[in-house]
Amino acid sequence: MKKAWGFSVQMLLLVLIYHIGNYIAQFFHLKIPGNVIGLLLLLLLLWLKVIKVEQIEVAASWLLKHLGFFFIPISVGLMTLGEVISKNGLSLLFILITSALIGIVSTGRITQSVMSRKEKVRVTSHDHAI
Repeated sequence: MKKAWGFSVQMLLLVLIYHIGNYIAQFFHLKIPGNVIGLLLLLLLLWLKVIKVEQIEVAASWLLKHLGFFFIPISVGLMTLGEVISKNGLSLLFILITSALIGIVSTGRITQSVMSRKEKVRVTSHDHAI
């Protein structure tokens, strides 16, 4: 029961941040989707340590585990856009490939940076232990 309660609270927190992002996008008439603003807000809250990873870890892990399931409605929706895709297919393909490459390169560089920092900390702490 305690795990279910903790999961529910974490999920509620993530949904609240999502809705705040949507509200900000709507209130300021931004062209950025509210869910993106919500993610940036979550990143900011984590970075400022207002929210700790442990406070959302269970719900976030569950969402990541079932991420593929959330693409089903998008895939079904794409089936209704045949005309748009046939007219703008090459442009959309270019955008998708470019954004995927940017994401892959960014993720790789950030991961390498984090790993090298952890290695420096490990080596430094090992040197001090001797």
